[in-house]
Amino acid sequence: MARVSIEGSATPAEAAAISASVERFLGDTAVAPPPVETGMDPWLKAALVEGVSAKASFGPGDPRDLR
Repeated sequence: MARVSIEGSATPAEAAAISASVERFLGDTAVAPPPVETGMDPWLKAALVEGVSAKASFGPGDPRDLR
C-alpha cells in the first residue's frame, strides 16, 4: 500500500479525514481482480447430466432431411 505524508500541521480530525479520503480513493480506483473460473458452464453440465443431445430432439435420421 502506498504511504502518504503530509507536511505541516493538521488537527487530528483533519488528519483522519485526509486518511479516510485517501483510503477511499485507493479502494475506488483499485484494479478489479480477475474473474474466478467456476468450471463448467451450468447449462452444459445440466445437459450432460440429463443426457440431452441435439440429435435426440430430432429423432432418428438426419435433421437436415427435415428441410
